[in-house]
Amino acid sequence: MTAPDPDTTPALPDADAVPGATPPPRPIRSYVLRAGRMGTGQQRALEELGPRFVLPYRAEPVDAGAVFGRQAPLVVEIGFGMGQATAQIAQARPETDFLGIEVHTPGVGALLKRIGELELANLRIVQHDAVEVLRQMIAPASLAGLHIYFPDPWHKKKHHKRRLIQPEFVALLASRLAPGGYLHCATDWQDYAEQMLAVLGAEPALANTRAEGYAPRPDWRPLTKFENRGLKLGHGVWDLLFVRRSS
Repeated sequence: MTAPDPDTTPALPDADAVPGATPPPRPIRSYVLRAGRMGTGQQRALEELGPRFVLPYRAEPVDAGAVFGRQAPLVVEIGFGMGQATAQIAQARPETDFLGIEVHTPGVGALLKRIGELELANLRIVQHDAVEVLRQMIAPASLAGLHIYFPDPWHKKKHHKRRLIQPEFVALLASRLAPGGYLHCATDWQDYAEQMLAVLGAEPALANTRAEGYAPRPDWRPLTKFENRGLKLGHGVWDLLFVRRSS
């Protein structure tokens, strides 16, 4: 995902900023709406390719075989940003089907444009909250893999509770993986990497492929421009690769 942009709507105040306030229950949500501009190519891709490659959100399990016209391993990516890495991965792994989840329309348009340019038949998009998609559209134990790359780090400590990788959400992720299916996360914020390692390691349905630590970047995850820029500045990047236990 790209670097955070300002929210398009004012955020609710934190409970600790309002004396005596009791915070209402906050449902897990996989995104915060950002401002973004649509290019003409993205808009054209939305109009021409959207009807074929964007699946409407429905509160029922998706039939991947019918959608892709074949039986193949299915991998879901949550929050693909502008979709550059997503398209590269799908192109490099034609034997696997991919479902990208993103709420931001410019990113959806950008990925559709790449789908058209690369003539990708193994990639579809759902423009909706990933939590609801996973709960309603993805059947338990049906996925070969899950990708979550550079989610919003919410770097201020008081906002850490908004981070996507939390125990309840990880339990949901694990439940959608088939035995042996993998969960691959990456972040360029060290304290978020440490939180991810702790939360994923505490989920009993998952096992760390590296015993206790971080994994080397798998060949299937290409370096993004944002990541390359950070690496040149000396910033670290941490990959985590867990698998669903067989029992």
